Amino acid sequence: MSDSKFVRGTLIVTFGTFFVKFLGMIYVFPFHQLVGTNGGTLYTYGYVPYQIFLSIATAGVPLAVSKFVSKYNALGDYETSRRMFRSGMKLMIFMGMLSFIVLYMSAPLFAKAMLGDKTLVNSPQDVTMIIRLVSFALLVVPAASLIRGFFQGHQSMGPTTVSQIIEQIIRIAILLIGSYIVIRVLKGSVATAVGVSTFAAFVSAVGALIVLLWYWVKRKRNLDELLASQTVKPSVVSTPQLYKELFAYALPYVVVGLTIPLYQQIDTLTFNKVMEAAGKADIAEHALGIFTMWTHKLIMIPVSLATAFSLTLVPAITKSFTENKIKTLHHQIQQTFQVNIFLTLPAVVGISVLAYPLYRAFYEADPLGGQILMWYAPVALLFALFSVTAAILQGINQQKHAIIGLVIGIILKIICNIVLIRYFDAIGGVLGTGIGFAASILYTNKQIRKHVNFSFVRVYKRTFQISVITFLMTVSAKVVYSGLSTIIPYTASRLDAFLIVIITGIVGVAVYVFLAIRTGVASRVFGEELLHKLINRFRRTIKLTNKQA
Repeated sequence: MSDSKFVRGTLIVTFGTFFVKFLGMIYVFPFHQLVGTNGGTLYTYGYVPYQIFLSIATAGVPLAVSKFVSKYNALGDYETSRRMFRSGMKLMIFMGMLSFIVLYMSAPLFAKAMLGDKTLVNSPQDVTMIIRLVSFALLVVPAASLIRGFFQGHQSMGPTTVSQIIEQIIRIAILLIGSYIVIRVLKGSVATAVGVSTFAAFVSAVGALIVLLWYWVKRKRNLDELLASQTVKPSVVSTPQLYKELFAYALPYVVVGLTIPLYQQIDTLTFNKVMEAAGKADIAEHALGIFTMWTHKLIMIPVSLATAFSLTLVPAITKSFTENKIKTLHHQIQQTFQVNIFLTLPAVVGISVLAYPLYRAFYEADPLGGQILMWYAPVALLFALFSVTAAILQGINQQKHAIIGLVIGIILKIICNIVLIRYFDAIGGVLGTGIGFAASILYTNKQIRKHVNFSFVRVYKRTFQISVITFLMTVSAKVVYSGLSTIIPYTASRLDAFLIVIITGIVGVAVYVFLAIRTGVASRVFGEELLHKLINRFRRTIKLTNKQA
């Protein structure tokens, strides 16, 4: 494949992924205005089990198929690639149907586990309905995901990007328009509106599948020509051996994909019960919705960047590890941690500093929302770091330790939730999440150090330098925030809150970037060559803007 085609494909996927994630983040703000905080809780009750079942149903197979097809295509063995696609499709259809049946039938059990036999704000019947409606998407999504993986394996990124964008647009359109019609036009219940919103996942998945099938019909002739032109003898690897290789590729993706949904499922299963036992059942669902839905969407913005970054690491790290280029491998791991911390730490600290006006700007003036966001934002750094350590462990062929790390964190999360929520309410859930992820990261870092003899000394040193710059950024942001708050009270209106967030954010970013460049931290993290390219491009953009003005 030519460099231009590679770059073009990378840009298409990058733009598509960013646009899809952007749409997936901004819809929650008008959605909150329609269904409220407790409606978000109900949405979470249904969507978290669905995400877990989807991860299990797909088992990382679509991404693994992409890697598998790419490998055998490079060998000129298109027959083996097609054989894996056919087998994988049968598996995805079967797993999709099985997961749908299990989730649909077990919906009352999930509802009872989350709420007990009592009706808090949401009833067990409402939760059962929501879970069953969203479960229909499991019939379609696994198969659609496999087709995307097959196209990506052929270095054809358009089908994936276009289908994901169309899927997201359909889902959000049905979610928002449907909720609006139910609540504002028909004067229906919040539960009905949330039901329409969750069923949108099925309708949008059907739309994406239609797009992918159109691409398949359009490109089938070229794919068949590749198959007919094969000159090498097809692999004699048996189907069980193919599956063994496939799942070896897939396992790490499952771990990363399951981590946050599992933590959220623990919250939905334990939070209400512990709060009820502590005599706080009246605020349980309100606090749970803020924690698991509304603040979570905000803190996932910087995490999504880190996660996307970590998934690009695996090929380079795998190559260096396979070729036994230990010095190059150490440099890649070191830079991976540094860039991740450089980008994520100031973002999560900034969100924490501006937590109250941020929550007001995007949702409502709720002191509890601001408080939870202030505590929850720093935990996002741990989300990002765990995704990176899991990717590194995959690159050095130590995937099992990512799973062990996840299990350690899950066990601690359950224990901490039971103990801490009783005394600290939703903040106890936040602390439990932080403790669980911190333990997972400590374990995975230890395994990275052990298996590739990697020293974290330079990473710790750079983290300290970044922390100092972040602290100075925080002080400057606090000064601006305090000054603006006396002139523009953020509780007065959403516009006032937005002004405070934007002005303070610009000052914070400017201070951070200025100090990072002047102290040399930026050049040590990114490297002189890349940093100079970025600065020169920024200067050219400024000059062009001035000329046009």
